[in-house]
Amino acid sequence: MIYFDNAATTWPKPECVCDAVVNTMKKYGANPGRSGHSMALSAARIVYEARELLAAFFNAESSRNIVFTSNATEALNMAIKGVLKPGDHVITSSMEHNSVARPLFALQRMGVEWDVVKCDLRGMLDPDDVKKAIKPNTRLIAMTHASNLTGTILPVEEVGKIARERGILFLVDAAQTAGIIPIDVQRMNIDLLAFPGHKGLYGPQGTGGLYVRETLDITPIKEGGTGSLSEHLEQPQILPDRLESGTLNTPGIAGLAAGIRFITQKGIENIRAHEQKLAGKFLEGLKHRKDISLYGPGDPTRMCAVVSLNVGELDSSELAYLLDSRCDIQVRPGLHCTPLAHKTIGTWERGAVRFSFSVFNTEDEVDEALRALDVICQGY
Repeated sequence: MIYFDNAATTWPKPECVCDAVVNTMKKYGANPGRSGHSMALSAARIVYEARELLAAFFNAESSRNIVFTSNATEALNMAIKGVLKPGDHVITSSMEHNSVARPLFALQRMGVEWDVVKCDLRGMLDPDDVKKAIKPNTRLIAMTHASNLTGTILPVEEVGKIARERGILFLVDAAQTAGIIPIDVQRMNIDLLAFPGHKGLYGPQGTGGLYVRETLDITPIKEGGTGSLSEHLEQPQILPDRLESGTLNTPGIAGLAAGIRFITQKGIENIRAHEQKLAGKFLEGLKHRKDISLYGPGDPTRMCAVVSLNVGELDSSELAYLLDSRCDIQVRPGLHCTPLAHKTIGTWERGAVRFSFSVFNTEDEVDEALRALDVICQGY
């Protein structure tokens, strides 16, 4: 079996990640930050060390600026709903995932204004178009770092500078780039960074987080037990407690920390280079095929390792089914939870088939996928 669905979740996970999850469940199963006994303190230490690792990884001001969530979707909702109020204006690109688009669609009914800046057919964004969309009441610019459909890397650094110069908050969705492309929240002027733990960071599913810039006031979307200031009914004001109500996923967080260590040991630049090589080989093998439609920049240096395509008039779901049932190749068809992006590149009606690579994929597997597509093209 060949797994090319890493943009949905990476698989396999490093052995160290699996070991960390199991070890934590077996030895440190207490509730971190709640009790004072030794096992609870050991669990709290696991959470603290993971927070420290993530803060260093993204160059956050402090580990308290890292808030754990169950996934990037929760982090994006937390950020969007935590800073926007009726009358505020927000700008996004047309390549956003529904994890950004749906919260904003819902907030429109409450008086939040939302403008979408159109990207080109490759998914590329002109920062000047963002600048032109700014209004006096613009409160937030929310943007994906890289498209989960085309892999296109958007100009986060340039837009971050535009936002900071105008006092506008900048939220980045790093679902496709965290762990693959270096992210420095301070240098890139990022106020809020949402990231999943289970994709490029190689942690288990059910993990993720939100970086919140120091001094940024964000309203929690849930309240409850934090293990701190329990004598007060008011939610604590300090981070991360303000945004972390309820029991944390300690085994998952332990696995996420192991994933960060795995990336650090491998070298994020080496991981990026390997994935670029695979994407480049795949694109090179397809670019002269008249029966295959490719989407996105077509240049591995301007995209993450995500390649979407269609074959002739074949429905994307049918193509994915053939790859799975006949060739044992796992990919994702359809709209990929990003209808705005599909409308942008012209694949709204039929969707597309997405191949996405990870550090564990090989050139031989790419060759096998190319041969499989050749066979399918000959039959249709």
